[in-house]
Amino acid sequence: MFIKDQKNAVWMVVSLILALGIVVSSYILTSGIKEIKGSTNSLSVKGSAKKQITSDLAVWTGSFSLQSSSLSEAYQNLKDSEKKVRTYLVKQGIKEQDIIFSSISTNTNHVMLPNGMYSNQIESYRLYQSVEIRSNDIDKITEISRNATDLINEGVEFQSNTPQYFYTKLSELKIDMIELATKDAKARAEKMLGATGNRVGTLKSAYVGIFQITPLYSDEISDYGMNDTTSIEKEITSVVTCEFEVQ
Repeated sequence: MFIKDQKNAVWMVVSLILALGIVVSSYILTSGIKEIKGSTNSLSVKGSAKKQITSDLAVWTGSFSLQSSSLSEAYQNLKDSEKKVRTYLVKQGIKEQDIIFSSISTNTNHVMLPNGMYSNQIESYRLYQSVEIRSNDIDKITEISRNATDLINEGVEFQSNTPQYFYTKLSELKIDMIELATKDAKARAEKMLGATGNRVGTLKSAYVGIFQITPLYSDEISDYGMNDTTSIEKEITSVVTCEFEVQ
């Protein structure tokens, strides 16, 4: 009798262990299914925003040079050229304090020997200097850049570079562009889920892409972003990737 009771007790313990194992296994399986379902119960959508902007700052540079066999003579003649450049720009309506001249650079030219090698004998000196103007008057700077070579008629070896055009309020604009791109992403998600009877839930994550600043009507993009400085009128494009909870 004692042995029989002992066997029954053993079987009861085994049954309890098996039952408990089934319960635990069911819980783990159910939890796993919920976790998998939760991890896929979201939608990732890209939103974009584009806006046209007009440059409000122009930066223009020009350069002039002079060559002479005498260094002191070359320096004096270059200073005379600097005065002519300054006078010309002031006549164009540029304030004198806004005209920035660089320091003078000097290149030494040596006499070439019959064998094509250069000797230690100095043949001449060429001196270089550049001028820069930064202004919010875009039209005036553009006009100066086109006409500054008129200084050649005054004996100045002048070269005018293409102006660079900038938009100085980019930092504030980028914040607005991110907001617009995020709204666009949500609108796209709502359209997609509306066809399935689901709704857009909370925003789970968001990634802001690289800004592209390009000339008007350009489809050029770069993985590192673009910042066009050649055009007065341009476009800024923002892209945001958002992950929404699906309800």
